[in-house]
Amino acid sequence: MSQKKISSTKHTPQATSNTVTYVLGGIAFVVVVIVIAVAIMWQSGSDAPRNDGYGTVKNPEVELSLPGDGVVALARPGAQRVIDVYEDPMCPFCGELEVKHGQELAQKIDDGVVAVKYHLVNFLDAQSASGDYSTRAVAASHCVAATENARVYSAFHAGLFDPDFRPEEGGDSDRTDAELADLARSDGASELAVECIVTGSQRDAAVADANTGRDALAASGARGTPGVLVDGQVVDALGDSEWLANIN
Repeated sequence: MSQKKISSTKHTPQATSNTVTYVLGGIAFVVVVIVIAVAIMWQSGSDAPRNDGYGTVKNPEVELSLPGDGVVALARPGAQRVIDVYEDPMCPFCGELEVKHGQELAQKIDDGVVAVKYHLVNFLDAQSASGDYSTRAVAASHCVAATENARVYSAFHAGLFDPDFRPEEGGDSDRTDAELADLARSDGASELAVECIVTGSQRDAAVADANTGRDALAASGARGTPGVLVDGQVVDALGDSEWLANIN
């Protein structure tokens, strides 16, 4: 069988061509580096906490109310816009939402722009090491909401979703009732709330209310947690960084 002869001659570009090639190559490399750097900065910025440094609700005019079914509402009197937030205390995406928008939301509440209704559910019980962490965290939320003011509840709610406290989904351990009680105490809760958490007195109510919350979430049109609705309309709270800033 004959073989096709392959030339061993190298292609040697002219000096002018060689210079242009390297210049264009250098420019392309710089452009690629800039694009990658901008993409990294954009991605990093998109996940950064909004309104960082503000903290949790601090205005004494903000009131806490319990409209029923375990819902906790925080608002100044007269707030016109209503935000419903559905979360599981162990949900990693809920944690992302709170880290990114929690402080921004706190100021909107303080300024009287929005009323926020928190609906805590327990989808992820089975993914916790104890088998019931989400339910116990919901029960702890009930205890704090029933005994404390809006400022203490806001701080406790933020603490639940803090990455240093929130258990990892499918992890080898989660938080005990004593640790939930310590979190509440550190956020200013009274011993009445602490005793409620440690004894688990709100656990049965938490199960019933979490089930009601699941049904409400399904009926809302949201696809899962976190589910966020503004005046009854589902918003993409994780995909749209400006969803909260645009509420006036």
